[in-house]
Amino acid sequence: MTEYLNNEEELAHVIIGKAIEIHKQLGPGLPKKVYLQCLELEFQEDSMDFQYNQFLPVSYKGLQIADVIQLDFIVAGQVCIEVITDTDVSDINIQRMLKTIRSNDFKLGLIINFNSTLLKNGIRRVSNNRPVV
Repeated sequence: MTEYLNNEEELAHVIIGKAIEIHKQLGPGLPKKVYLQCLELEFQEDSMDFQYNQFLPVSYKGLQIADVIQLDFIVAGQVCIEVITDTDVSDINIQRMLKTIRSNDFKLGLIINFNSTLLKNGIRRVSNNRPVV
């Protein structure tokens, strides 16, 4: 499926649609693990290219410190997803995602808080606006 998506914006639209469908069916209040499994099923159902539970490095003084950042999903090598079930998306969640996408040259990160009453209010898009060198 992901081969006909032209860019990370179209891919993000599909991912958000899948998250909204899950939220419509299950609502808020369940453990994170449930939402992760549902997203994985949705991605598999549409034969989407994704990686689950990925560990990424952090660069410190030019050195790579391996397997430091854990991401819930990387979809089509373009969009990183962190699923949370907190009261709100915090500034720390946003800063962590920003550092992750910048240090690993991803274009877009999505933080999806399934504990929101209205899911669209629990989704934060984090963009890597820096040019890739």
